[in-house]
Amino acid sequence: MSSRTRPRTDIAFPFRPDRRGRTAHARPDAHVHHLIEQLLFTSPGERVMRPDFGCGLLDLVFAPHSPELASTLELTVQASLQRWLGDLIDVLALDVYGDEDAVRVELSYVVRATGVRHDEEFTGRPA
Repeated sequence: MSSRTRPRTDIAFPFRPDRRGRTAHARPDAHVHHLIEQLLFTSPGERVMRPDFGCGLLDLVFAPHSPELASTLELTVQASLQRWLGDLIDVLALDVYGDEDAVRVELSYVVRATGVRHDEEFTGRPA
């Protein structure tokens, strides 16, 4: 079976078994959502085999908020999305906000495989 005719199977995040005891799978759009979430809230150095993966947003939750920091965060997130997920999504709009104890990312993107637009908010808090 060629890769063009093979059904797409994306592993669900977080990893878990399905009702049959096999690896759970996710729809392509849900899988992309989970990939974005992992990228946004993974700190560089956290992944052993990919030490440069991640944005490091949660490292800056308690930093003093300023327009310069917000701009820097948006550029960092945009660059990370392009580098790691640029073949899967087209970013249409991106805003990063810092609250007292959380980081909020508002992201509009199109999943290239399906052509579906998504407007989503991702919120992260440090552990």
